[in-house]
Amino acid sequence: MKNSKAIKRVLIGLSAVGPGLFLIGYNIGTGSVTTMAKTGAEHGMSLFWALLLSCVFTYVLMIAYGKVTLVTGRTALFNFKNEFKWGWLLSVYIIVALIIGELLALIGVMGIVADLIQEGIRLGFNNIEINTGWIILLLVIALYSLIWRGRYQLFEKVLTALVVVMGLSFLVVFIMVKPSLSSLAEGLIPRIPNSPGAFGLIAAITGTTCSAAVFIVRSTVVAEKGWTINDLKTEKKDAFVSTFMMLFLSGVIMAVAAGTLHIMDLKLENTVEMIHLFEPIGGKIAAFILIIGIAGAGLSTIFPIVLIAPWLIADYRGTSRDIRSTLSRVLIFIALIFAFGSVFMEQRPPALMVFSQAFQACILPAVVLPIFILINRKELMQHHSAGVKQNIGLIAVAIFSLITTWFAIIEFL
Repeated sequence: MKNSKAIKRVLIGLSAVGPGLFLIGYNIGTGSVTTMAKTGAEHGMSLFWALLLSCVFTYVLMIAYGKVTLVTGRTALFNFKNEFKWGWLLSVYIIVALIIGELLALIGVMGIVADLIQEGIRLGFNNIEINTGWIILLLVIALYSLIWRGRYQLFEKVLTALVVVMGLSFLVVFIMVKPSLSSLAEGLIPRIPNSPGAFGLIAAITGTTCSAAVFIVRSTVVAEKGWTINDLKTEKKDAFVSTFMMLFLSGVIMAVAAGTLHIMDLKLENTVEMIHLFEPIGGKIAAFILIIGIAGAGLSTIFPIVLIAPWLIADYRGTSRDIRSTLSRVLIFIALIFAFGSVFMEQRPPALMVFSQAFQACILPAVVLPIFILINRKELMQHHSAGVKQNIGLIAVAIFSLITTWFAIIEFL
């Protein structure tokens, strides 16, 4: 009886932070796993500061976007379009940039998930190999079938389950491989490594954590939840849970790689390679758990990615977010076609993921400045306009976004 009551309380708690769980599933995907694992393997915990700052600034922006949505009753892009003289142009730029970035990510995500499932089948069934193209086809059919009949509430439940599986998997692997805690502590001293690709990894950490897409989608899922200004405290709690879990899960992934691969001076260029590297350390069971965790992370990311185009367009137009409309189904179908991209590309999915995450960092300044202006408009926000602390936080985010954008540009060049 006590167990059933405890489970019921947990479920009620999870339902109260639905948008946060949705964004955890969105943020902690294979791009985040690849970036954090690669960072930990190459630089230990020395870039943990970039993850910590990214999560703090993610919290600041999530609060701001949620607050403006709760006060105005309108989503982000619709507010941009109507509140600024050239707002429609800014909104179109954000839509195009985010869709391009997310489609690049989708190619990498699906490629990595297919590679991992292929490896899991090989490990479990005496080296039997199934072409990744067939695996992607089966996943696409399953996803589209679910989306065809689904609603936001269904996706929230599916993502909640995937986030729980993902989190438990990484924790179990962390305990099994027993990374050196003293080595991890030594690596926490903040620094920027003087090595090729370091700037790109900092930009990728920012892009996968403090992602521009997260804040635009945040506005949409808060509106989808039906919250009002009376739910401001709930929105803040939801944002805190979301960012804390992002920091915790991303930190665990980085720590696992830092406490094992980095100490053994092993580099990580491929996600499947990570399974091969961890198998001797934690055994075949750890390899399977890692596959489940990373695949869960990938699948939890795919749902929001394929929904982003119809949701952004609905956001811009100020219309209802009906994903069962003809336009939404067509856009989702087109997005899922891109899922087959890794089959035809020579570039490996992990390299594409790091690039797409760094690309996301370049969009961040375009979503910081508009929300800073809107949340300080007295006529729009009334007595809910930003205070001194919130403005300091937003200014800090703006500076950070410009620095990481510069890092990304340096890496691209």
